[in-house]
Amino acid sequence: MALPLRPLPVLLLFLLPQRYFSSPESRGRSCADTRHVLSSRGFSLSLLPPTLISGEHLRICPQDYTCCASETEQRLSRQSQAEFQSLVEDSSSFLLSTFTARHRKFDEFFRELIHMSEKLLIQMFTQTYGRLYMQNAQLFQELFRELHRYYQGGRVHLEEALADFWGRLLERIFGLLNPQYYFPEEYLECVSKHAEQLRPFGDVPRKLRIQVTRALIAARAFMQGLATGRDVITKATKISPSAECLRAVMRMTYCPLCRGMPSLKPCNGFCLNVMKGCLANQADLDSEWNQFIDALVQVAERLEGPFNFELAADSIGVKISEGIMYLQENSVQMSTKVFQGCGNPRPAPGRTKRAARDETKRRFRTYSPDEKPTTAAGTNLDRLVKDVKEKLRLMKSFWVMLPHTLCSDDKVAADVTNEEKCWNGQARGRYLPDVTRDGLVNQINNPEVEVDIARPELRTRQLIMQLRVTTNRLRGAFSGNDVDFQDAFEDGSGASGGGERYSEDWPSGTNTGSRPGEGRIPRKDRPSKGSKQNQSGRNSAGPSRQASSWLLLSGLLLVLHCR
Repeated sequence: MALPLRPLPVLLLFLLPQRYFSSPESRGRSCADTRHVLSSRGFSLSLLPPTLISGEHLRICPQDYTCCASETEQRLSRQSQAEFQSLVEDSSSFLLSTFTARHRKFDEFFRELIHMSEKLLIQMFTQTYGRLYMQNAQLFQELFRELHRYYQGGRVHLEEALADFWGRLLERIFGLLNPQYYFPEEYLECVSKHAEQLRPFGDVPRKLRIQVTRALIAARAFMQGLATGRDVITKATKISPSAECLRAVMRMTYCPLCRGMPSLKPCNGFCLNVMKGCLANQADLDSEWNQFIDALVQVAERLEGPFNFELAADSIGVKISEGIMYLQENSVQMSTKVFQGCGNPRPAPGRTKRAARDETKRRFRTYSPDEKPTTAAGTNLDRLVKDVKEKLRLMKSFWVMLPHTLCSDDKVAADVTNEEKCWNGQARGRYLPDVTRDGLVNQINNPEVEVDIARPELRTRQLIMQLRVTTNRLRGAFSGNDVDFQDAFEDGSGASGGGERYSEDWPSGTNTGSRPGEGRIPRKDRPSKGSKQNQSGRNSAGPSRQASSWLLLSGLLLVLHCR
């Protein structure tokens, strides 16, 4: 008896190609829109089918009916990578331009303030002291040269530079005030030994040290902070996407085009998962970045307040003048004490003291702390600081919010309210997976991008360490300390580069006493800062090497921990 033939058509159904089971929407869709879009981008029409074809050849997009050949898919994948990288860079353009422009503006301003301060001193001292100043001009030039070098990042110890200046100034003026005597080197050394008790310039050296060091430390740290912000943004946005990320970006961006739906935008949740997976390492910068921005804003506030660089630079010449006047007015008493302690000096034949004293008697004008000059840089410090603070505060949480910023662009993804008429990665319809939380660790459950959370990107770890080091420097500057010159053995404050730890009452002028080493005026023939003898000293390269070794060890431990 013959077998019935009715089951045969059912069997044949399983042997038919997949295209016979595609949705009516797919089978009826034309490639005209896709051909128009791609031809306008330089694709050859000979590679673009006029109607949907089977998609078994596709490697990234769903293997349903498609308007894309293999070559088209590959080209679109490369194009999506370039567009994604450009999108990330464009989103950070505000930050990069802000840091770059403000770094340039502040740098011009600070440099000009130092230059104007020196120019003002030259004018004042030339008019007041004439030939005596011209004969000793190099002493003042060297002081400003050291201030310039410190601001530019040189290995200059500010307190030491100022102490050297006052010591050499004492040697010059003491002889001018007593021209009838001859003072050999040994005698001047004795004067230096008694300087702490004599306080030849009164309290002026301490006041000048506090004002200048705190202002310069804050200015240099602030400039270094702006440079760090610029560098971190530049490096963090030069991304190297993983293969998984690139596949997800292509699937999100151009697969709707290959399906013949070029105007269909990715669902917002789909976009967020792709961007969070691709930018997981950048999101890990956020915590250190926010602390860095906070520290930068705090130092900016110091610059417009108690650490005002404008006032400090403008008063250098006046403060030095006050010190000279104090020494001049008390020269008789001081000379008497020196003669008692160091012995009577030998007379200098043919010398009189009247001419020298006549040239050093005239006083300068009284300096007004209310002056706020506008420099040739185009503005004053208050306006510069106000502007940069407003922009810095807008930068907080930038990295963790970057995926949200990108996906909120209507050119990138559909609006969050549009949940049905959007591309979900497979077809038009609602995106069902949950949106992952922010940060690298949370991407372990990302449904769109496979992220190896056990191997954080080395470059991101390095940027985190760079932010951490700069934030530490800014916090030190906020307290009036230069962390590059910290020396815990010098005094209780633990800082040798920036004077006493900052307190809100410092402008009151109360005498907190001399710093260790400030009373002993250094000799002018002491080893220079670049000499081997000085480099082996306690306040030169030693603390820097210890700090560098600590940072290197911390970075190594961090990298090993991340592995």
